Amino acid sequence: MSVLVANEFYDFNSLKELLQVTDGNLASHLKALEKEDYITVTKSFIGRKPNTQYAASPLGKQAFKKHLEVLENLIKQQK
Repeated sequence: MSVLVANEFYDFNSLKELLQVTDGNLASHLKALEKEDYITVTKSFIGRKPNTQYAASPLGKQAFKKHLEVLENLIKQQK
């Protein structure tokens, strides 16, 4: 999710390479994020090759920000 929040969009193969995960593992995680409306999915073709791009939705960005706030609070409690 952090990759999608930090970038306008990312395609499937670039995400797979960056995260060093299998197709199935990445697809499962992306499907879960899509189900929660945290990401948007855009399918197109580049030439004859299919291309799927993912972007963080406004709801996803909000949820990620909340997640970071919770992590910050946990860290502050440990001091």
